[in-house]
Amino acid sequence: MQSRTRLRALWPFAPYAVVALVHVIALATHSPLAVPTKALLMPLLAIPVVLAWKALAPRGGAVLLTVALFFSWLGDEAGLFFPFAPELPLMLGFFGLAHVAYIVLFLRHLRVRRLPLWTVVYVLWWLFMIAVLGPHTGSLFAAVAAYGIVLAGTAATSARCRAMIAWGGVFFLSSDSILAFRLFLPDAMPDWTSPAVMITYTIGQGLIVAGALLTLRHGGTAPAPAGAPTGVVDRGTESLA
Repeated sequence: MQSRTRLRALWPFAPYAVVALVHVIALATHSPLAVPTKALLMPLLAIPVVLAWKALAPRGGAVLLTVALFFSWLGDEAGLFFPFAPELPLMLGFFGLAHVAYIVLFLRHLRVRRLPLWTVVYVLWWLFMIAVLGPHTGSLFAAVAAYGIVLAGTAATSARCRAMIAWGGVFFLSSDSILAFRLFLPDAMPDWTSPAVMITYTIGQGLIVAGALLTLRHGGTAPAPAGAPTGVVDRGTESLA
C-alpha cells in the first residue's frame, strides 16, 4: 500500500523527468531540441504542485513554491522573453528572486531542524568563488557577489529542511557553480560541462519541489525532536548519509 502511495505521488513528475532527460541529451548532442525543451522544464515541474494544491498547507508555502518556480522559469528564458535587454543581468535578477522565495519558504514553512554546523562550507564556497571568478566579472562584480550570497543562502537554509530538500540545495548550488565558470572562465571549461549544468539543475529543482510537497502535505514546518541527529527528519525516513 505504501509503495502504491509513493508511485501515485511520483507520477506527476514523469513529464518533467522525461523532458529533462531529452533536454540534457539534446545539449550533449547539440540538437535544436535543447531550446524548446528548456522552456518546458519549469512549467512541467509546476504540474505536481498544481495537482497537489488542495492538499498543501499552509497555503503561503504553496504560493512561495510557485513563485520560486515562476522566477526560475523567467531566469531560464530571460533571453527568449526579453530579447531587447541584456540576458545575463536579467538571468541573475530573476534567479535571485527565485532564491529569495526559496529561502523564505525554507525558513517559514519547511524547516525541521536547526542550521547544521557543516553549512559553514557554503560561506567558504562563496569566498572561493569570489576569489577565483571575481576578477573576471567586470562591471557585474557586485551583482554576481550578491547573487552568490542568495545562492549560498538557499543551500544553507535548505539544510534546515528534510534531506530531500537539502540535497536539492546541493545540486542547485553545483549547477550554478559550473555555470559561473562557464560564463566567466569559458576557455577553462570542457564541452561536457554544458549538459552538466542542466543535469544538476534539473535534479536540484526536482528534489526541492518533491521535498517541499512532502512537507506541505503534512502541514509544513515542525520542530525536530530533541536530540535528533541533523541528518534525520521527523517526517519520512530520508537521511543525509
